[in-house]
Amino acid sequence: MRIVASPYEHIPEAGWLAKTNELVAKLPVTKDELVSVVLDCWKDIFESSFGRAGYKIGIDIFPKPQIIGFLLHELIPLELAARKNNEWRVDKTGDEKDIVCVRDQSLSIELKTSSHPSQIFGNRSYAQVTATGKKDKAGYYLTVNFGKFAGKEKRPEITQICIGWLDHSDWKGQAAESGQQASISRSAQQYKLVKIYPNRAV
Repeated sequence: MRIVASPYEHIPEAGWLAKTNELVAKLPVTKDELVSVVLDCWKDIFESSFGRAGYKIGIDIFPKPQIIGFLLHELIPLELAARKNNEWRVDKTGDEKDIVCVRDQSLSIELKTSSHPSQIFGNRSYAQVTATGKKDKAGYYLTVNFGKFAGKEKRPEITQICIGWLDHSDWKGQAAESGQQASISRSAQQYKLVKIYPNRAV
């Protein structure tokens, strides 16, 4: 697979945010549309029922964050593809991004979710150059943060939605050899991911 060159190459950090806004403007989906898709999928998770008795998440079932993240990861690409089926589709192979842009795969989007209030994590491979035949980790990212269940009294909410571009160098693997997690550098979090919910940076 061809490794995507960083669009931030030779651009000082002070110019990253302007470049991020330029990149996001190229996507065939607006920020408002992305926010609407994410929030509607979140609502659907709690309004759907399971089993013959019609059990509901947040009333009868209180899944761990990993399960909620899995549901968002499945629903968001499906919903965007359904709304804009000539422009977006769900990935079909392991080397495609989660949300594939039909007309130009360089505009495809990787989806990351987390129950942390603002940070996003990946496995250690995100900080490494992708091997041939594997999905390239550099490119557009839609990140979604959500709250955890704190008992049965209050339903958790989406805490943050961002859209932007991340490179391999923006992911920092854990220092310990046994560490399997990678996190995003502070500079990338600030200037390469535009917050579109709840408070927009642009």
